[in-house]
Amino acid sequence: MTEIPKAYNPSSVEDKWYSYWLDKNIFHSEVDKEKEPYTIVIPPPNITGMLTMGHILNNTLQDIMIRTKRMQGYNACWVPGTDHASIATETKVTNFLAEQGIDKHQIGREEFLKHCITWKEKYGGIIIQQLKKLGVSCDWERERFTLDEHYYHKVVETFVQLFNEGKIYRGYRMVNWDPASKSAISDEEVIFRKVEGSLWYFKYPVEGTDKFITVATTRPETMLGDTGIAVNPSDERYQEFIGKNVILPLVGRKIPVFADEYVDPAFGTGAVKVTPAHDVNDYAMGHRHNLELINIFHPNAVTNDNVPEEFRNLERYTARKLVVKKMEELGLVEKIDKYENNVGYSERGGVPIEPYLSEQWFMKMDELAKPALEVVRENKVKFHPDHWTKTYEHWMTNITDWCISRQLWWGHRIPVWYHKDTNEIYCNVNPPADVQNWRQDEDVLDTWASSWLWAHDVFKTDEERNYYYPTSTLVTGPDIIFFWVARMIMAGMHLMKDVPFRDVYFTSIIRDSQGRKMSKSLGNSPDPLEVISEYGADALRFTVIYLAPLGQDVLFSTDKCEFGRNFSNKIWNAGRFLLMNAESIPVDKNLADSNIDLVDKWISSRFNSTLKELNKAMDKFEINNASKLIYSFIWNDFCDWYIELSKNKFYSDNEDIKSAALTRAMMMFENLLKIVHPFMPFISEELWQLLEKRNDGETISTSNYPLVDDKLIDENTEAEMTFLQDIITAVRAIRGEMNIPPSKHLKLYLKTSLLSSELVDFIKKLARAEEIHFAEDLIKPEKSVSSIIKGCEIFIPLEGLIDIETEKNRLLKEIQRIEGGLIGVTKKLGNENFVKNAPPDVVEKEKQKQADWEANLSKLKEIFENLK
Repeated sequence: MTEIPKAYNPSSVEDKWYSYWLDKNIFHSEVDKEKEPYTIVIPPPNITGMLTMGHILNNTLQDIMIRTKRMQGYNACWVPGTDHASIATETKVTNFLAEQGIDKHQIGREEFLKHCITWKEKYGGIIIQQLKKLGVSCDWERERFTLDEHYYHKVVETFVQLFNEGKIYRGYRMVNWDPASKSAISDEEVIFRKVEGSLWYFKYPVEGTDKFITVATTRPETMLGDTGIAVNPSDERYQEFIGKNVILPLVGRKIPVFADEYVDPAFGTGAVKVTPAHDVNDYAMGHRHNLELINIFHPNAVTNDNVPEEFRNLERYTARKLVVKKMEELGLVEKIDKYENNVGYSERGGVPIEPYLSEQWFMKMDELAKPALEVVRENKVKFHPDHWTKTYEHWMTNITDWCISRQLWWGHRIPVWYHKDTNEIYCNVNPPADVQNWRQDEDVLDTWASSWLWAHDVFKTDEERNYYYPTSTLVTGPDIIFFWVARMIMAGMHLMKDVPFRDVYFTSIIRDSQGRKMSKSLGNSPDPLEVISEYGADALRFTVIYLAPLGQDVLFSTDKCEFGRNFSNKIWNAGRFLLMNAESIPVDKNLADSNIDLVDKWISSRFNSTLKELNKAMDKFEINNASKLIYSFIWNDFCDWYIELSKNKFYSDNEDIKSAALTRAMMMFENLLKIVHPFMPFISEELWQLLEKRNDGETISTSNYPLVDDKLIDENTEAEMTFLQDIITAVRAIRGEMNIPPSKHLKLYLKTSLLSSELVDFIKKLARAEEIHFAEDLIKPEKSVSSIIKGCEIFIPLEGLIDIETEKNRLLKEIQRIEGGLIGVTKKLGNENFVKNAPPDVVEKEKQKQADWEANLSKLKEIFENLK
């Protein structure tokens, strides 16, 4: 028998078994018509990414699902990969080059893309290597990248198909413009933040009069592009001005005053300056009233030549200050109010976005959205938790066309060419034959317009697609329900005529212990690799799952991994105890069904009951509940009770009883390792390999998952065992309260109906009782303490166990101490000023203290009375 170390050391185990799994190709899947596939595609992390706690939760969940199905005999296929992440990668490479004094525009597109590829090869795989440390069982032979040759071709092919179907068009539209990346971004990439700003009231002179119309604006610089003033048609204040012109200050341009229902008479002054080129709502009004569109910004949000000379080439906020200064000098600022504004920021660029008129490529959404909405409504795609269905429905029923072009170089270049002479458009996977006469569109596709094909185009052949698609489950964050989930369903329904997956599990958001979202800027985001190094991958995996109920946020701190580590140690110690006994006691599976007692029947029943509940929880995607079932069975049932109750049999003089007891314990432990394996793969593999000699290539990963045997579930046995556990727990509590030394044997009086001799034996051993008396009409002995459990009253006479007078004096002092404390806390809580002014958590602590002391006092008085 291999010597088993005293303590579990994750660092010596994890790399060893991960290498073994890879060497033996355990995670690889091929088409096998004899087996039912279970398929997951990984949400591809950005190549710029580093492992976060969010990745840990997401990938642990996927690994639990895929490992369970693999053991249950499915052809489990988990496809990994990474996303090229257009904006994020281009920004990183641009900054990297700038640090070396290289400007991307000077070196040109081809040279820049070479730098991107070099950067990707150096840094792009880091997150994948980090994921391996977590123990994920991805099919690494299938690793994909959204810009690899096959996938690139598929993305371009899809664009051409949708263009030919009339679903992709080029249009001059108002878009969200990111001045940092100088690219359009989608609505979903705009994050709104509350910003303390100002509301400026500017006076515009009415042409040919000495009157003014005052307008309120949060963006003074855009007035340089104003082409109208709008009022509500029912607003009596402005009736005389409708149809007239005002003179735009600083510019001198005549602009019309017109009526439009959109204007809210209660906001500001009820008159609105209209800048159709720089506001979405103004653009719509400008369209309705044929206003001129004047774009005042370059793509980097610096003012252009469409503004008066003194305002040109200014950064937008510098331009704002100058506009306000000049308006004040002209006496045209009526007032400035403080104003909290909701400002849209670019998620990637981190700067306020600019509503910007630009020619972009769009995808029509109405036809694509309808079937994708239906399949969710019809439960062909199920969301877990299902409340996300409402969010999905709301977005899908209010969907707008998708701006799919980005003004970047790193990505899938749009497969459209324009003839240099005729401007004719050519859209195809391959360039035109006389390519020298054409110029290709400069833009690339939005990153999501490539990853929306991920569920089916990670498979390279029709045979694979037909076998593995639809995939089984998608595990992802709810923050990309629109970016990715909805669009994958659209792509699946339109291109594959079927859903891309059957179930979507939306993960929790991981926050710190104060409930704040984890971020680098707050310094509250632990490095998962450091956590793994300190606690082990299994401890981290089990902890995050145990803390993560479906649909609720996780409050995580590194020290909570102590919980997972303690659980690892508990499993390790149980295995070590059994293996050490196996050195002197033969394990013989022929004896597995002999000498069976109550405890053996009970542990078999508990295992099968637990397994039944575990399977139900997994089927309902209640992975957190599943972890709790496993924890409770292993820690409480197996380790604290079963092992404890089996020890006497291991030390029996009867060799068959010893061998049978250890054999059953080892077999049960093996089954226990199998249900824990998907959650904690490393420690379970290590112990499974130690249980008996395995053949080369054998692994717990492909061993058979246990099956429920309903015949072994016995409610009566479980009830009898619960009764025993309750008695022992109550007796141990009395020992602790009364300071009865563990070495002293008790006399135990139980007011209950007939106990079996087997139960009496167990109680004697576990309670260290020299005598047990039981009867339904039993009378309480003198000077005894008592405890009541379901179906039984327990009495322990204290004479001879403790010095009763000394104990009475101790109890009296403790009662007086608590009564004194209670007077103080009751007085404090009776003080209205304290309750009103103290922080709520302080008041709550005092209330809890009062309740605890009152409960303790009652208990102590009861014990004191019993000693009289």
